[in-house]
Amino acid sequence: MSNPLLQTQVLPPFEQIEAEHVVPAVTELTNRNRQRIAQLVKEVEEPTWENFIAPLEDWADELQQAWSPVGHLSYVKDSPELREAYKESIQLLSAYHTELGQNRGLFEGYTKIRNSDAFKQLSQAQQQTIENALIDFSLTGIGLPEAEQKEFAELASQLAELSNRFQENVLDATQGWTLLIEDEARLAGLPETAKGTLAQNAKLKEQTGWLINLEFPSYLPVMTYCDDGDIRKQVYLAQITRASEVGPNAGQWDNTETIRHLLEGRLKKAKLLNYDNFAQVSLAKKMAEDEGQVLAFLDELASKSYPQAQREFSELAAFAQEHLGLSELQPWDVTYVAEKLKLHQYSVSQEELRPYFPVDQVMKGLFETASRLFGVSFQQATDFESYHPDVRYYQVMKDGDPVASFYLDMYAREGKKGGAWMDDCRIRRRTEAGLQLPVAYLVCNFTAPLGDDQPSLLTHNEVTTLFHEFGHGLHHMLTQVEVSEVSGINGVAWDAVELPSQFMENYCWQPEALAFISGHYESGEPLPKELLDKMLAAKNFGSAMQMVRQLEFALFDFRLHAEFDPGEAKQVASIMDQVRQQVSVVPVVPDNRFQNAFSHIFAGGYAAGYYSYKWAEVLSADAFSLFEEKGIFDPATGTSFRDNILAKGGSEPAMNLFKAFRGREPEVEPLLRHSGIS
Repeated sequence: MSNPLLQTQVLPPFEQIEAEHVVPAVTELTNRNRQRIAQLVKEVEEPTWENFIAPLEDWADELQQAWSPVGHLSYVKDSPELREAYKESIQLLSAYHTELGQNRGLFEGYTKIRNSDAFKQLSQAQQQTIENALIDFSLTGIGLPEAEQKEFAELASQLAELSNRFQENVLDATQGWTLLIEDEARLAGLPETAKGTLAQNAKLKEQTGWLINLEFPSYLPVMTYCDDGDIRKQVYLAQITRASEVGPNAGQWDNTETIRHLLEGRLKKAKLLNYDNFAQVSLAKKMAEDEGQVLAFLDELASKSYPQAQREFSELAAFAQEHLGLSELQPWDVTYVAEKLKLHQYSVSQEELRPYFPVDQVMKGLFETASRLFGVSFQQATDFESYHPDVRYYQVMKDGDPVASFYLDMYAREGKKGGAWMDDCRIRRRTEAGLQLPVAYLVCNFTAPLGDDQPSLLTHNEVTTLFHEFGHGLHHMLTQVEVSEVSGINGVAWDAVELPSQFMENYCWQPEALAFISGHYESGEPLPKELLDKMLAAKNFGSAMQMVRQLEFALFDFRLHAEFDPGEAKQVASIMDQVRQQVSVVPVVPDNRFQNAFSHIFAGGYAAGYYSYKWAEVLSADAFSLFEEKGIFDPATGTSFRDNILAKGGSEPAMNLFKAFRGREPEVEPLLRHSGIS
């Protein structure tokens, strides 16, 4: 039987993909490309876009389309067989991409085109692709002597394997702890929806009672609503010690040494490239100019937020003592007490809002929002290749024609990585056969429907998550760029890539939008004005505490990669402690090992880049402030955002695109105002 991964498909052949297909396909495709590239470099004496870069783009896309469903399935349908195939393939791909980055013939070909008179005749997207490629060559060691190039390649392979190991440990540690509750009275305070989820967890494991695990649909309701402080403490300590040498699974799936090896490898990589530290490598392709600018940015937000965060925590502690009999506010109490205080002050809770956000109504509202802003519509398909019954597939339409499509995988389940994300399945690009349309994966981990009579009901926080990921999807799907390396989110500066996603979150707080985003799952009535007013009044509850929490992660990440010294054995913990002393207001238990499950920086793309969330939040708040001035669904402003931000992808520098839309450079004030921080 032919290997389905070797055939370029209209859509991924999920049902045909078996773990045994993966490594042979990756091996064949990478080896085939090696031969093609060797021949290209040998035969093309006067490189142009058409005879040199265009074929490279074709071959890269062929490999990407084969690998995309495999990478996706490894995150949403984990199995021991696929895990092994994924791990082996990552090594093959890492070696292949490092070879490309160190291929002298390719580098010289790109350089010749860059220095030719014909370069000026290329499109902006083509020029940007070449400029980006030359930076990438410098960051993969093209200028190194042969021995150091070999060392660099080995490092790249090791780092890929370490990142994969880190993520596997986090997944195993997350799924490796449960707490069975057999006395329902101990779950006092939990909403019925949450108890239904816990009962379903137990049933799936063939147990009787209510099973708490560390997946978000289980973890968050327990920490928010469970009156039993001992249960909250057990769950919190299991969560905060995941993949470490302490806690209930101490030493099992421990990421401590993996973190050290990752940091050592990244520093070696930086030194080989003649940088002082890995933070400088990270900034080479970002909007931020240098380390000083990033730290000054984070410190400014911290100094403006910390005093208010202290006041918010003091208010929580006083309320806990006066109303809940908690003489000392512990970290496992904070989310619980915050919900009680919010209810006390505003008489509104996430659970009270949940019935007004059934999934299908939220999807209708999401599509209506995108339609009003960007002039697109959506059609759900019923006949498509899938990998799970819960997955949906939609086409994006403009002026009656399809322009993109996406898979939507919303519910938490066994074998699926936690969190929410968007990834590209296929890229928009011009081919010999015509225009290839983009396809996206949108993934969340919401609570699944509890039966035929009750649909999945989202909290308002989950609605915001869905809008966030859809913003990433729109960036990928509404691009008008036809060159793959800068199409959609490709080539976008990492500290600007969150702009569209965070921008879309604003609509979850607008009464005009909530009128059609919400609708009671039984009656269909939109969110009542009384509840809406309470929700809006509570919008910035605890916002400064949330701000400093994100700044804690960002400062830790950036300082760690800027200051790491292999000779300091306890530096990871000491930098974490220093950052917490600067910005944290919540007490920290000695066994807190948050860093051991910090996948964003140790297994994702955010190493020395977690600050990007706040950087892009400044951009998104400032962008939305123009809609506040013109009208939140103003057609001209929506068209401008689509044409200047979404359509152009990475084809121009992010700052140029922002200024084209906003008419000036970004300002911090709108973010602080939207957050209620004075």
